[in-house]
Amino acid sequence: MLGTSARLLRLLSLFQGRRYWTGQDLAARLEITPRTLRRDVDKLRSLGYPVHSAAGAEGGYQLGAGSTMPPLLLNDDEAIAVALGLRSNATGNIEGVEEASVSALAKIEQIMPPRLGRRVAALQSAIVMPARTESSVAASLLTTLAGSCRDLQTLRFRYNDRTGTATVRSVEPHRLVNTGRRWYLVAWDTTREAWRTFRVDRIQPKVTAGARFLPREPPAADLAVYVAKGAWASPICRAKVKLLVSAEAIAPRLYPGIGLVEPVDKQTCYLEIGAATWENLAMQILFLGVDFELKDAPELATQIKRLTNRCQQSISRHPERPSCRT
Repeated sequence: MLGTSARLLRLLSLFQGRRYWTGQDLAARLEITPRTLRRDVDKLRSLGYPVHSAAGAEGGYQLGAGSTMPPLLLNDDEAIAVALGLRSNATGNIEGVEEASVSALAKIEQIMPPRLGRRVAALQSAIVMPARTESSVAASLLTTLAGSCRDLQTLRFRYNDRTGTATVRSVEPHRLVNTGRRWYLVAWDTTREAWRTFRVDRIQPKVTAGARFLPREPPAADLAVYVAKGAWASPICRAKVKLLVSAEAIAPRLYPGIGLVEPVDKQTCYLEIGAATWENLAMQILFLGVDFELKDAPELATQIKRLTNRCQQSISRHPERPSCRT
């Protein structure tokens, strides 16, 4: 049997790894009696951990939120993931989180074993972080929206559409989705009685939480694809291109939210893609570096020809020189 101190750490780790435990399961995991479990729970409470309990045959324990932030227990992989995430956020795209990320990172790295520190440094040196997203979002707004999604609380806020016109929206928030470029809130609009996707950077900071609501069936099983479809529908110039490569092969080359991929067979797929101009759209397709076929997209074909001619003219102005031999 573990000693008291080691058992308390093990108990805390179990609480932080799963939301709810029955007393019987906990006692079995720790190989202790229910009476010893109750004493250990009381000790955790005395240390500031808000452990809630329910009596009865189906009673159990749950680690809740208290008035202060107690220490967390992380395993090796979790500690590495948190350290990498904090390093990213220190220069990331969520307003107001950089300073807090640096402070939290300093605390973690201070107590991190050298072996883990070396792993974090190795991973960090091999990772190239992307630039900021096209629009930054306040961390406080994200946490408010995420909390309402979790707690099933209605929200009321002012929202600016793409023309800058502000409207008051009352919604039942479901999930926050990040496409790699922007944050989106998927929510049920109670006024319009329909699912809507809101760009978070267009939500004005003053958000009011209201009554709780019963969760609805989400608009799609894959919300990332659902949001991508809505974001893809907004560009002025759109086309459906047949790529002479499988959907699995092209997926790693696509920036999140750039378009929608539809598999055809093991050698081909369709890509629905959009951009602000036909020239931008042509460049995005050429940058994929794969063969493709165009159908019913004369404007796109014209722009691709123009880009091709421009490249050929540039090459003709600079004849090839003999390659260097070693």
